[in-house]
Formats: sequence, C-alpha cells, structure tokens
Amino acid sequence: MAWKWKKGEHLYYEDVFRKLQEKKVSYLLIGGVAVNLWGIERATGDIDVAIAMDKNNILRFIEAVKELGFTPKVPVKPEELADPQKRKEWQEEKNMKVFSFQHPDNPFVLIDVMINNPFNFDEMFARRATMDSKGIKLSVVAVDDLIRLKEIAGREQDLSDIQALNKFVKGK
Repeated sequence: MAWKWKKGEHLYYEDVFRKLQEKKVSYLLIGGVAVNLWGIERATGDIDVAIAMDKNNILRFIEAVKELGFTPKVPVKPEELADPQKRKEWQEEKNMKVFSFQHPDNPFVLIDVMINNPFNFDEMFARRATMDSKGIKLSVVAVDDLIRLKEIAGREQDLSDIQALNKFVKGK
C-alpha cells in the first residue's frame, strides 16, 4: 500500500496506523498526536512513537514504514535502527534522541521514533489506552505516562501540554 498523500490535501495518518496494526508492531503514540487523542486540540505535524526495542519489532516497524514509502531523514540504512550499538553511537556522538522517517513527496510528513526509551516500555505498554479510529486500533500512551514524558522533554510546548492534560483530562 502506498502513502496516499497528495499536495494540497489534508494529511491523514490512517495508513501509518493501519500498517503498524497489520505488521503487529508494538508501539505507543507519545507526542502531539497522543495529546490530540486525549482530547486536547493542538497543531502537530509529525507522529512521535516509542516502540518495543527488540530486533523483530523494530524490523516489523521498518518494513511497515518502508512499504508506505518513508525513508530515513538522515543518510543511513533504516535497518541500522535495529542495531543497539548503532543507536548507542548515535546517542553519544550525535546526541540523537529520535530517528526520523520522512516521506519523499513531502519532507514535512515525519514519523519520529525514540531510539532509547527513558522508561520501561513493557510497563507503559501494559498501561496504554487502545483507541479505535475507523477500525484501526491505536496504542496511545496513558495520560500519566504522557505527562511524565512531557516533563522529561520540558520544552515550552510540553509544559503547555502538561497543563492542558492535567486540567481537561485529569480534572486537576
């Protein structure tokens, strides 16, 4: 299945989520899309995910995004993401936090994958919310875990997201 984006159309990520489901990728939506799915409307241009970092899951993820036409934003082979030594090298030498895949038809259409989860993925995955969108099951990080991730990132947008999530989702 090819990515269905065309110049001038609104961007939909259904194909990405459907493909991740089809390939049985263990993932969590963790960024702006997750904030939106928890009911806080705000602009976001990419998909931020954490994935289980076992080699088979990473390779299924890579297969999914490649089938949709995505390529690495940096000039490396996507399969290098499955190499823990390579990820460690990227972190230490390039201060890389995410591995970005972009679509060649629109370089602003990005999927950012955390290369080192700052948490126990399996525990967070067990707490996730599974949301349905047009028959696609989305794995969305739990609100408390999303807030924790936003605290770690600590950018201005993250702090704003925390405030909105606490107020409108958690009622604090």
